[in-house]
Amino acid sequence: MTLEIITPDKKVFSGEASAVTFPGTEGQFQVLNSHAPLVSTLGKGNIVVEGSHKETFTVDGGVVEVLNNKVLVLAESIL
Repeated sequence: MTLEIITPDKKVFSGEASAVTFPGTEGQFQVLNSHAPLVSTLGKGNIVVEGSHKETFTVDGGVVEVLNNKVLVLAESIL
């Protein structure tokens, strides 16, 4: 699936991922390939991106949208 992580200042990440774990405001959750459509708010915590290698981004809140194998993260800031 395609993942983009964007802040008001810049695009932080754009690429392919096989799984992404998010710090939801109601608890941690994971999105895999072909996930059902979803919109969720994010709390402060780590976004863990798994693909050809593992990357971690610490966010301070935001929103995530999953639709048609594309995941878009609008983060307030990356710490």
